[in-house]
Amino acid sequence: MEVKEETPRIVLTENKIIEVSPLSLTSDLKYFKKKFQIVVVRKEGYEMEFDLIGIHPFLVNTFRRLILSDVPSMAIEKVHVINNTSIMQDEVLAHRLGLIPLKADPRLFEHKTDASASNNGNDTLEFELKIKCTNSKDSSKKDSSRAEDIYKNSNVYSKHLKWVPIGNQRTRFKESDVGPIHPDILIMKLRPGHELDLKLFAVKSNGKDHAKFSPVATAFYRLLPHIEIVRPVEDEDAYRLQKCFSAGVIGVRQEGNRKFAVVNDPRCDTSSRNVYRYDDLKDSVVMSKVQDHFIFTIESVGALQPEDIFKEAIYILKNKCMSLLDELNSQ
Repeated sequence: MEVKEETPRIVLTENKIIEVSPLSLTSDLKYFKKKFQIVVVRKEGYEMEFDLIGIHPFLVNTFRRLILSDVPSMAIEKVHVINNTSIMQDEVLAHRLGLIPLKADPRLFEHKTDASASNNGNDTLEFELKIKCTNSKDSSKKDSSRAEDIYKNSNVYSKHLKWVPIGNQRTRFKESDVGPIHPDILIMKLRPGHELDLKLFAVKSNGKDHAKFSPVATAFYRLLPHIEIVRPVEDEDAYRLQKCFSAGVIGVRQEGNRKFAVVNDPRCDTSSRNVYRYDDLKDSVVMSKVQDHFIFTIESVGALQPEDIFKEAIYILKNKCMSLLDELNSQ
């Protein structure tokens, strides 16, 4: 089956959206393979931006939902409070501890199917938090008003969590591989007489269970903007048009004694439609979006790299599809 090559777009007018060429859903697998592309645009630390080209919105949204809700990670699930003389209630403290992102690679652990079963090195990480606040004995800082100078252990940070290996975990992992991703997360503040003695247990789960198990801070996508200047915009009008868009979208090019507005990078556009405030400029540009070109952004919390998170989402989707096919074939 031959599919007509046409870029599906929607045009943004002042008050509505017009579909110029509809987005078709084809079952032609060869055509999909020919058109589909993944282009990595930016990778900075735990954040990655990439383009999904030639794909239907339902599938892009499927990846987003799988990343948020199905890709697993490790997080503190249970907190055994042996002693807590601080002003923070046990429930609030346990909730804060659960939100601390851990470095542990979830692919190296198993799901704990029975919550009442004893902990083992394959499904659980154990930590302890023992800390007590006292008055500082440093006489050189006795006149200071800073809590950090006059008290010892006045701030409890994520770095104070100590890993307690279970079974053969000491041979499998290093403490730097399973502890908190960020050592300076403030958990609470203490004053003399306040003490914490806790045991913490981290397990593997996903965002459907609790948001703390989601491997990303966020995962989102948007359609690729397309900006076209349909008539010359010169001199002062060019600078006015430039200010109607986000920084970097419109540039001003010098040609002799004249200046012209040109499109630099439509990718930076946020669809503000400010150009419609000016009657003399609103017919100079056509703003549209490409319906099968998605800019996808993943911000990992740090346990997995963004590209690994996306691969895990694809793997989960594949398994779901295979399970559905097996169920249908067994009928």
